Amino acid sequence: MMRTSTLFAVPALALGGLALTASPAMADSHEHDAWSVQTSLEELNGSGTSGDVMIEIHGQEATVTMNVTGAAEEFMDGPFPHAQHIHIGAQGVCPGPEADTDGDGVVSTLEGHHFYGDIGTSLTTEGDTSPDSGLAVDRFPGGAEYSYERTFELDDATLTSIEDGDAVIVVHGVDPELMPEEAAEKQSDLDPELPLAATLPAACGTLTASQMEEMPDGGADTGAPVQTESGTSLALGGGLLAMLALGGGAWAVRRRTVRA
Repeated sequence: MMRTSTLFAVPALALGGLALTASPAMADSHEHDAWSVQTSLEELNGSGTSGDVMIEIHGQEATVTMNVTGAAEEFMDGPFPHAQHIHIGAQGVCPGPEADTDGDGVVSTLEGHHFYGDIGTSLTTEGDTSPDSGLAVDRFPGGAEYSYERTFELDDATLTSIEDGDAVIVVHGVDPELMPEEAAEKQSDLDPELPLAATLPAACGTLTASQMEEMPDGGADTGAPVQTESGTSLALGGGLLAMLALGGGAWAVRRRTVRA
């Protein structure tokens, strides 16, 4: 079985950019306060994916609650993994169709980078939350709809970006059947061993100050299991492991089978 850490070591750096140095001049106006930000996730690349995000912050401790629906459901009998991040350090907005500079009908991760920036925090289900885990697919939620809740420490760069209002949530992974044919046949701009669909941005939203004084108890009831730090992380079926091992070739086989 291929080691995920080996397969994704290089693309994780590409997706997250250079490691972000913690800022000693981070604003400390919220150091002792409880405050929150939120966003509504809007679909990108015709994915049909949407959702909502709430982050409650106490000092540098953050509780992130997400509810996502309409996402790519499965691949080879395994749940489709959805990498999800807080992106920082750019314009703090989601890209529009004009970001499609190569004219293939979709906005890839690198094409959108100018708008939402580097990974500040990887919203994994367990373990590391740094940019190094940007494509740790065995530690991200998966499936057509899911709820996510996790509490962890924010690094200085991400917290400053949230305070400045230019932090963006991006969820990745689009069903290739929903993509233009030219784009669906491409490999990822982060890793040529993966299909473009695996890393394509699916939903996006800029975090803004919340009017709610406190977080609701748990995530909204979507009917999907909550995938949390304390609960069972994303179960990798044999099919998903096969996707990691076979990369883009397996996706091509699936597309030919569906269209036959």
